[in-house]
Amino acid sequence: MSSSETLLTTPLHSLHLELGAKMVPFTGYQMPVQYAEGGGIIQEHLHTRQQAGLFDVSHMGQIRVTGETAALEIEKLLPVDLDALSINQQRYSLLTNESGGVRDDLMICRRSDVEFLLVVNAACKANDLAYLKQHISAENTVEFLEDRALLALQGPACVEVMTELAPELVILKFMQAVECSIAGVPCFVTRSGYTGEDGFEISLPEVGAEHVARALLAFSQVAPIGLGARDSLRLEAGLCLYGHELDEQTSPVEAGLNWVIARSRRTNGVKAAGFPGAQLILQQLEGKVERKRVGLRSPERAPIRADTELQTEQGDVVGVVTSGGYSPATEGAIAMAYVRPELTKPGTKLQALVRGKSRPVEVVELPFVAHRYI
Repeated sequence: MSSSETLLTTPLHSLHLELGAKMVPFTGYQMPVQYAEGGGIIQEHLHTRQQAGLFDVSHMGQIRVTGETAALEIEKLLPVDLDALSINQQRYSLLTNESGGVRDDLMICRRSDVEFLLVVNAACKANDLAYLKQHISAENTVEFLEDRALLALQGPACVEVMTELAPELVILKFMQAVECSIAGVPCFVTRSGYTGEDGFEISLPEVGAEHVARALLAFSQVAPIGLGARDSLRLEAGLCLYGHELDEQTSPVEAGLNWVIARSRRTNGVKAAGFPGAQLILQQLEGKVERKRVGLRSPERAPIRADTELQTEQGDVVGVVTSGGYSPATEGAIAMAYVRPELTKPGTKLQALVRGKSRPVEVVELPFVAHRYI
């Protein structure tokens, strides 16, 4: 972003400043990376794992698609089976491209027989909106919800908090949704998140966002958490970040996201193919790929960052790190990377070339920290 461009702010901007947030530029927004009272990124991370963290994710894009043929047309763009999706049920999915890569990863929730809500990445939302409008016919409506905020409450204490604020949420299972009222504000809530912990994502009018955030922060179990801990939490959970583990040149199969391709959309399925890049992706499901995503663990504490080259012990280049950092839960350095398929077996020894020096790493199974979804 050039200096002549103004960073956008979320509806919680004033609250972030009040809470002593360190603000940084992120996907065109001023966003909190950590808070003065949080004790630093590691402590914010551990608080989320042990109690409950409140995240402002209002920079994400919320898009509503409605119409009699909306489901059919969405299925032409994503490898989902929307007939298998109940009302108020959500799925993780991908917008694929013609070469089998990923335009964006997203959440899609069925609101009714003719209405769907998509939550897309902040950096991709303008392109996603244009793409959807281009490929979904005018008999349906594609609408960017400009007046909505998005909050995420994550961690084992979130149920205790929600039991007091909105008891009806506690009956939700993972990836289910419901409309409810929180502190008097109408909300649409899904039981989901991006930390590997149990939690809720709350879509609500931006005019009520600060009121609801303050109501949540009034609980002793809840602390505001910034982007720094959000990234380390999702890394421990082995979750992909668009622009790192996923991009236009990376296929779902390479990323280890085979489960995202609905059974009915696979070869010989009742809705086989029909989405961008299907031919290549379905071939990869039944054959081989040239690289695969893996987890890496280092015996040293110093992080191994994205774009670090990976080598065999003999010095052959075999892959690259896509995300890396210090893991507060495991007290060591962890990373995700793409390597040649023959090197994906847990226990495989590799070398990470960090500032010209080789550091030993070992391939491990993902996630690094077990998911605790309900």
